[in-house]
Formats: sequence, structure tokens, C-alpha cells
Amino acid sequence: MKDETHYATGRRKTAVARVWLKQGSGKILVNNKDLISYFNRDTLKMIIEQPLIIAGGIEKYDINAKVKGGGKTAQADAVKLGMARALVQMNPDLRPDLRRGGFITRDPREKERKKYGQPGARKRFQYSKR
Repeated sequence: MKDETHYATGRRKTAVARVWLKQGSGKILVNNKDLISYFNRDTLKMIIEQPLIIAGGIEKYDINAKVKGGGKTAQADAVKLGMARALVQMNPDLRPDLRRGGFITRDPREKERKKYGQPGARKRFQYSKR
């Protein structure tokens, strides 16, 4: 079980994250860059580390993530979901705690499509009475 690598996918809006997780020293790589150099905001770093804190420490696991699509915040949420799924795969006993924290549930919100006859998804063209 020591050198076992677990894989999971996380999605958010149009961002897709492929996450590989294994026991290690706490090294987190995103697109072959260090976590802080890829996600340069502290809030995004905090979002990504949340499932690891519940799992019992950031220093216990090595994470390698490949992310594409979306913006930085959506990518961070996609990595978070992928990590949570990989942690459950590695240790099914973590599932209730991760579920309680809201890390297993995928955020279903997506961009609404533009409709014909109007300029956007919901906005209407200006109405002229005369």
C-alpha cells in the first residue's frame, strides 16, 4: 500500500483536473509546477489543502495534478474534488468526514447557454413601445 498510486478526476464548470495521489512527504504539483507558483493566491492554496487537512495532514501525501480549462478558481475547486475522490479511494473510512465537509459533492452550476432572439442567456433586447 505504500507505493500505491490512486487516480481520480475532478470537474468544476469547464475545468477538469486529473489527480494522482500517493503516500509521501507533502509535495503538491499542479501542471508540473509547485502549488504556490501555479495558484498564486493564498485563498486558492487554502481551498486545495482542505481535504488533506481532514484526511490527517498535508505532509502525508504527494499529489500530482494536471488541470485544463476554466479559470484559476474553478481549477482549484476541480483539484479539490479530485483529491477528495482519490483520498476516498485510498481510504474509504474518510468518506463520511469528507462528505460532511462538502468535498465529495460536485458543484453542478454551469454557464447557461445563450438563447436565440435575445442577446444573452436571460437578457432581452430593449423593448420599444413606439
